[in-house]
Amino acid sequence: MSLISKSSSRLVVSRLASASAVSRVRWLSQAPAAAAVATLRRSSELEGLSYLELNRPQAKNALSVELVDRLRQLVEDVRFDGWTRTLILHSAVPGSFCAGADLKERKSMQPLEVARFLYNLRRLLSEIESLPLPTIAAVDGPALGGGLELALSCDLRVAGELPERKVSILSRSTVTKIGLPETRLAIIPGAGGTQRLSRLVGASRAKDLIFSSRIMPAAEALERGLVNYVSASGQTASEKAEEVVKEMLQAGPLALRAAKTAIDIGAEIDLESGLDVERLAYQTILSTEDRMEGLKAFAEKRKPVYKGR
Repeated sequence: MSLISKSSSRLVVSRLASASAVSRVRWLSQAPAAAAVATLRRSSELEGLSYLELNRPQAKNALSVELVDRLRQLVEDVRFDGWTRTLILHSAVPGSFCAGADLKERKSMQPLEVARFLYNLRRLLSEIESLPLPTIAAVDGPALGGGLELALSCDLRVAGELPERKVSILSRSTVTKIGLPETRLAIIPGAGGTQRLSRLVGASRAKDLIFSSRIMPAAEALERGLVNYVSASGQTASEKAEEVVKEMLQAGPLALRAAKTAIDIGAEIDLESGLDVERLAYQTILSTEDRMEGLKAFAEKRKPVYKGR
């Protein structure tokens, strides 16, 4: 028996309606200061691709109060900009994805300040996860602790080993390192790591990785299911992520959003209810201009021109 509720049905319709409505909303972000700890940049080559860039290279993009607050602002901009169809989260400086929480800053924080920081970090990751468009974390360099939790909030993950010619002098290590080492510090992952990792790779594998605090290179992370792709030799993770995006941009943007909604909601409920969610998501795009354009382009043997409506 299907257990889908009226609230679940409303959630499907609400998510897709909101995703459609953003095409009428103006671009919200302002030009950030040169020293901004994170920036939002549109691709000049791929229409619909935006980059969310971490920019604390001296600290290996460790998650500070300022960085988390800035990222929340930029994620909100992405949600309502009406232009972005896919998002790549990466480091502005190759070689440093995110080394986790800023432990130097943490030492001077009071318990209430730590609680506020963790609340904002958890909210940030949930906001990234709920973006109504495909998101890809491009991981070059360390993705440890909160850095891996940040990557896990994205739909896909690409890991890479950087060629020396593309490594900044600020980044001494070119090796991608992925893991949740918190138990060695007598704590546990606190920003969704225990939950998102177990949902991604299964409870037993998640326990193995968290209990052992294992830190993995890119190839092992791929083998264990933590990442979807590893870049080719001489290629950065961001370059590989762009290849994946090129494939996505050939699809209808409303279809991508509907598929993400159906998968995300369906993953949390029983199969029969999930099939009902899929049916509702399917119905929302049946009468869209993009669907009609797709059918027309197929009949005319040409590439479709999708407009997101």
